[in-house]
Amino acid sequence: MSKPANRCFGLWRQVLPLWLLSLLAWAAVAQGQASPADTVVVNGLIYTVNEQQPWAEALAIRADKIVAVGTAKDIARFRGPATKVIDAAGRLVLPGFTDCHSHFVDGSLSLLQVNLDDAKTVAEIQQRVKAYAAAHPDLPWVLGRGWNYTVFGAGLPDKKYLDEIIPDRPVYLEGFDGHTWWANSKALAAAGVSRQTPDPVGGSFVHDPKTGEPTGTVKEDAADDVIRRIIPAPTHELIVEALRRGMQEANRAGLVRVISPDGVSIQGGDFPILDVYDELRRAGQLTLRVDVALRIQPPSLRAEDVERIEAARRRYHDEWISAGKAKFFLDGVIETRTAAMLAPYANDPANSGQLLWDPAKYKQAVNQLDRDGIQIFTHAIGDRAIRLALDGYENAQQTNHTSDARHRIEHIEDISAADIPRFGKLGVIASFQPLHAYPDDDVLKLWAGNLGPERARRGWVWHSIESTGGVLAFGSDWPIVTLNPWPGVQNALTRQTVEGDPAGGWLPKERLTLASTIKGYTLGAAFAGHREKTEGSLQPGKFADLIVVSQNLFKIEPSDIVKTEVVLTMVGGKVVYQSPSVATSPVEAK
Repeated sequence: MSKPANRCFGLWRQVLPLWLLSLLAWAAVAQGQASPADTVVVNGLIYTVNEQQPWAEALAIRADKIVAVGTAKDIARFRGPATKVIDAAGRLVLPGFTDCHSHFVDGSLSLLQVNLDDAKTVAEIQQRVKAYAAAHPDLPWVLGRGWNYTVFGAGLPDKKYLDEIIPDRPVYLEGFDGHTWWANSKALAAAGVSRQTPDPVGGSFVHDPKTGEPTGTVKEDAADDVIRRIIPAPTHELIVEALRRGMQEANRAGLVRVISPDGVSIQGGDFPILDVYDELRRAGQLTLRVDVALRIQPPSLRAEDVERIEAARRRYHDEWISAGKAKFFLDGVIETRTAAMLAPYANDPANSGQLLWDPAKYKQAVNQLDRDGIQIFTHAIGDRAIRLALDGYENAQQTNHTSDARHRIEHIEDISAADIPRFGKLGVIASFQPLHAYPDDDVLKLWAGNLGPERARRGWVWHSIESTGGVLAFGSDWPIVTLNPWPGVQNALTRQTVEGDPAGGWLPKERLTLASTIKGYTLGAAFAGHREKTEGSLQPGKFADLIVVSQNLFKIEPSDIVKTEVVLTMVGGKVVYQSPSVATSPVEAK
């Protein structure tokens, strides 16, 4: 130390109070002592999803990031007088889950509508719709969702069942898969749909073969182009209320991020309400990270679409709200035989489904977006649509000489065997929703029956894609199925119903390990969003997004995973959900 520095230090010793000198002296002695953390999580069974350090006992958090992960002794160095201590009480701690495919505002609004998710009969649907309408007499339209095709046997819904209970108000109910809708006569009349109404491009109205009258079943883009345009849009206040409800449900289920590939809905999906998410963030009420794409409508990519995406990317590109991505729909669904297949449906020899995009125009659009550095999501369910998506991505790589774009294919329900290894080869993300493969009557009878036994053997080939180098990213497709990821986790491991059917699992070679499944909801999901350096695992430098769960998934039977409850969710170092049950909640103490 120089003489001037010595003199300066001497002056400071004369003016500094004794307690501060003592504190400085203590700090000098404790050279190995780390700066105190804001929060430490202790006494945990921490599964980090970090291959270099898979398990730990405790971790330390400063501000919104993890600063240390290790043993109880390691983390004790980070405890100071003001450090909050969360005692996990021996429970399993995991990285917070990402839902890689969630139509979040649609799902949130559905929480305020009639829910038909588990209705088994037409009579049960009628009872629920009638009760909801009676409880909401001021609503101009009765809206709801969730009915299943199997309720109607081999047929589709008919307006007469709704007319019987509500003849004087429009009723419009979305099917569980979001590809078919059910309208009563009042709703059809309000939209001007009659026997003479032509089908719009990419959609259709089902007509009675004898009378020619519309039955009330509305398929694919007919819902958007004709009927939904006349339904009153939800108010700003209703959207805010719905998003708050949705975030509560997401955090309660252990979700810390949702990725919305957008879609078609009354308010246009999540992309048009980015400013509402921003409003919630500025008010300190955003408890969920959101990532949003814009749906590109056929027949071709428009300059205004690209500008909307670019403008959103310029404005929203941080860890809380991110935009600047594009979404394509290439086909429909197998249940209604609208998914695009390479060969005709087994029970409909004249029908191979339909592509919603001309292949050349789709490839041209993909090329342009890839060249502009815009990540692409493509809905592709049938083997023909999946092949076109892979061809489009491969062509863009070769044309633009791009790499690591991490373009995605959504759903991938039935793939040609030759295309399975292309995910790993091309670096395309396989975005699956594990609960879609739940082997109930819808899958084993309707879905598989439409395809025939040979193609049905390639249903949701998770393990095959993973084993050939593909990256899996998991989500729910909420509100198509529940936002709760735990039924999906269980189905990824068992491919059985909760009753244990079929014995041994449906297509058991496609089952996954627990580690692979957790990775699909965490690090794989982060990788899909180019966020693996900041999210997806519990390690220093990453965001403190974590959950504490009620049971050790590694010790219980896979058939019990569905019983898992989240007892604490943390996003960015802040507890956003804690179980109200004292018996199951971690103890927070100063």
